[in-house]
Amino acid sequence: MSTLVQTPSAVAAAPSAKPVATPFGGRIIVGLIGVLLAVLVSGFNENVTRIALADIRGAMGIGHDEGSWLIALYAAPSVCAMAFAPWFSVTFSLRRFTLCAIGAFMLLGLLSPLAPNLHVLMLLRALQGLAGGALPPMLMTVALRFLPANIKVYGLASYALTATFGPSLGTPLAAFWVEYVGWQWAFWQIIPTSLLAMAAVAWGLPQDPLRLERFAQFDWRGLLLGFPAISMLVVGLIQGERLDWFESTLITTLFLGGGLLLVLLFINEWFHPLPFFKLQMLGLRNLSFALFALGVVLFVLLASSMIPTSYLAQVQGYRPLQSAPLMLWVALPQLLALPLVAALCNLRWVDCRWVLAIGMGMLVLSCGIGSHLTSAWIRDDFFVMQMLQVFAQPMAVLPLLMLSTGSIAPPEGPFASAWFNSIKGFAAVLAGGVLDALTTARLHFHSSMLVDRLGNNPLALDGQGAGLAQRLHQQAVVLTSADLYLYVAVIAAALILIIPFVPTRIYPPRAA
Repeated sequence: MSTLVQTPSAVAAAPSAKPVATPFGGRIIVGLIGVLLAVLVSGFNENVTRIALADIRGAMGIGHDEGSWLIALYAAPSVCAMAFAPWFSVTFSLRRFTLCAIGAFMLLGLLSPLAPNLHVLMLLRALQGLAGGALPPMLMTVALRFLPANIKVYGLASYALTATFGPSLGTPLAAFWVEYVGWQWAFWQIIPTSLLAMAAVAWGLPQDPLRLERFAQFDWRGLLLGFPAISMLVVGLIQGERLDWFESTLITTLFLGGGLLLVLLFINEWFHPLPFFKLQMLGLRNLSFALFALGVVLFVLLASSMIPTSYLAQVQGYRPLQSAPLMLWVALPQLLALPLVAALCNLRWVDCRWVLAIGMGMLVLSCGIGSHLTSAWIRDDFFVMQMLQVFAQPMAVLPLLMLSTGSIAPPEGPFASAWFNSIKGFAAVLAGGVLDALTTARLHFHSSMLVDRLGNNPLALDGQGAGLAQRLHQQAVVLTSADLYLYVAVIAAALILIIPFVPTRIYPPRAA
């Protein structure tokens, strides 16, 4: 397979403006590691406002509603940046753009805990989300542009690491800093690794020339339509559950306005000579399937991490740091599991579609075990489920990367990168919104059923103290968690059923 990220031939450029041809060697490996470190700390940083939100609110004197906007205002520009960053990296050069993104990301993280008020903190977090969201596409670009064909799959594995290892490790790290050092270090933890990443990128990646002539074909209309469209939809999904979805005028406006702008964006992108999103590429079966399956996989992975931690917090009273080993059981073995899965997928006789099916099957089994959850479960009872996910997660993510890039011609590379990364970012937010809605619906259902049973059996109330309401809530949480595991298992199983029929087989770039 040729490079995924070469400049499209549709863009006229002088010969001197072409990307620098760089032989593979130690410097490229160092550069790749630098970008990987930057993307990983970007992933860690996403969990900061979720894990440390109570401490941030207490330190800055802000309420729950205001605090929820910190999450939304970070996620929206982050998803937008994933969509538009590939174009700017080609124009300003990969090395220069990556260094600027890491530097801005680090500086904004340094300033965030020093914000004098909530509004300044929101602005800093929004700008940091923009810088952090620009980094994941750069990792895919570096891996597929510079790595030789026979090890290109390992480059994809490094990108997959950010979807499996990064989120699982980010939660324990944030919990550790908040518990033992101080809430400010939940923000400042990124600084040492970002400095190391900048040094590695500056030394390891070649410097391409500026390609400012690309602005002659810049898709201004696409940017002006796409940025608010994506932002409105992301904010609507994150705030929807808190504001009761379409019962809220704000949420209704965000969804309708974002949906309309998105339609206008796609119409513009269809006719633009150099769009951010090339809609014609959705006619490629493997790419379309990979984008759809990515949303399903991210939903399953998000549920697999959120359900047990929420259960342990609400039923067993665990603090975030006490739930951290649950995430570490999955995160740390990924460092071994991902290279092994990459080596398997790099064998010519191995069909990555069946690797995907087996990985999804293991996720189904893991969630099926979770559907038997009871109020007696503690952290160690989740061990078998988490161990199944050690190999299930990379086996589900890496084949999707191969399917989405394996049949793409070099000129289509930047468009495929924009599609994959923007769908990855948006699907994660969508999965969170769907999971929140399902959780609330099932929690209300089980709470009502339990109350009705007690009301129909007055003798069961004898001797019950003031803690009855709390015990009812805990039991409703247990039943809801079991239901969610079952739903997730069914969704994952449904994806397995279409794998033999939709995607076509692709081979690794060159047999190992």
